[in-house]
Amino acid sequence: MRDVSMGQYYPASSVVHRADPRFKLVILILYLVTVFFCDSFFSFGFMTFFVLVTIFLSRVPILKVLKSLRFVIVILLFTTLLMMIFYSDTSGAAPLAEWGIFHIYLNGIYSAIKLGWRLMLLVLMPTVLTLTSTPTELCDGLESLLSPLKLLHIPVHVFALIMSIALSLIPSLIEETDKIINAQRSRGAAFESRNPFKKIKAMIPVLIPLFVSSFRRADELADAMDSRCYRGAKGRTRMKKLKAKLSDFVALLFWCAITVCILFLNYNWCGWAFITALGI
Repeated sequence: MRDVSMGQYYPASSVVHRADPRFKLVILILYLVTVFFCDSFFSFGFMTFFVLVTIFLSRVPILKVLKSLRFVIVILLFTTLLMMIFYSDTSGAAPLAEWGIFHIYLNGIYSAIKLGWRLMLLVLMPTVLTLTSTPTELCDGLESLLSPLKLLHIPVHVFALIMSIALSLIPSLIEETDKIINAQRSRGAAFESRNPFKKIKAMIPVLIPLFVSSFRRADELADAMDSRCYRGAKGRTRMKKLKAKLSDFVALLFWCAITVCILFLNYNWCGWAFITALGI
């Protein structure tokens, strides 16, 4: 449980750490939109290359980032397997293998690989964001981006605060879960049993204390905020004001260009028409 990377901040001195959190959030949104538009192996490889470059620039150990995939690997395998088995090929191609009602096509294998690759990319970049940004920075960046909604009397500060508290409590909940599991294991809980029903039964004594501890922690946090006269965003100031740098605008323009390139590559007929017009 201690190997979970999501929600943990990795202190380092890098251009990614020093970037404005507002721009990092906007770039993340652009990245997620671009990943959903990826439809070819070339575009997936294109995005993977820039993810690796971002990890290199952040100076975060790549193994620490890849650990975030450990808890979604089951989902990746399950979804790719379902895609491969239940894929329906309308092109009339012969199946590679058949088992009763199940048919495996070559296009189904390609689609399954693309789906798993997409899910992997969707996990990696948000992990890099949380590893290179503190919850306070993300809270300030989100509140600044959503500040126009204040004109509609939407409590933007509350939403940003909820996200900040959730991110900051993830490591604490992981540590608490680890302690409860070790305590239950010392009492003979069958966490290593291969029987799935025994595993589920063993998790019940873990979930109940974890929920109780979470509610107790929430009550203590609420009391602490009340004792410090917290009354929301009204009259509050920031110790560190967000200031955008030239490198932030360059990074944003760079990712905008990547998004345009991916859209250009996926719409093959537009791309080929443009290339043909240039005589390439």
